[in-house]
Amino acid sequence: MDLKQLNEALNVYIRPQTFPLAIKMCQSAEELPAKVRLPMRDMGMRITLCQGVGIARRYGWTLAIGKEDHVCPWGSAAMGFVPPKKEWLDGSIAATTGYWTKAAMAGMAKELPRFEYDQYRYLLIAPIQNATFEPQVVAIYGNSAQVMRLVQARTYSTGKALTSTASGGADCAEIAVRTVLEDECQFILPCGGDRVFGLTQDHEMAFTIPASKLEITVQGLEAGHKSGVQRYPIPAYLRFQPQMPPSYQKLMEFLAKE
Repeated sequence: MDLKQLNEALNVYIRPQTFPLAIKMCQSAEELPAKVRLPMRDMGMRITLCQGVGIARRYGWTLAIGKEDHVCPWGSAAMGFVPPKKEWLDGSIAATTGYWTKAAMAGMAKELPRFEYDQYRYLLIAPIQNATFEPQVVAIYGNSAQVMRLVQARTYSTGKALTSTASGGADCAEIAVRTVLEDECQFILPCGGDRVFGLTQDHEMAFTIPASKLEITVQGLEAGHKSGVQRYPIPAYLRFQPQMPPSYQKLMEFLAKE
């Protein structure tokens, strides 16, 4: 779908407070646009993926985050930047962390959506109005009502409910990995890291759309809006006569006397 049309539709029907994002996994530096920031090269520091999302959606920057730019172990594992070592997969490394049990670590490693090791070199991210590449995923942050509208839009053509998962951690894996692997929209609970490092606020959540579902989701937004039933801002029922307090009633009676 044309990204300019997509941006216009989201601004009309969703009105997000931060930029909707185009996301692409890149296998080499040759796939990166000319005007791109790499955290280590251009900012002199390593960051988390959720921090990169926050920068892109709030600053409007185009970023590419690779292994050398990234500081979070869970995000690195999800992107395939580091190998899935046996001690991580079986949970035995948990004893050195002082936090997880062996069973919990193994369970989280098993559940984490992840790309194959060394499959991709960079996660490329940009506001959709600035993107010069075709995204694999579009991510939108908003409040629960805005995300509800996006869920309604995706389910408009099928009537089939969306299913998403949440562990409270590694939402970058849900945004970039699960959406690509399952080729389906996701509504996403921001993780602790997204709130600490990405500055995601308490009222925010995310919604992702794979490239294959962009057009049909926008069609659902348009249809719902035209119906007058499914809109954002949510229509409020205001056609009623208020019951005024007794003091106001008495004052009105006095003022209305001729």
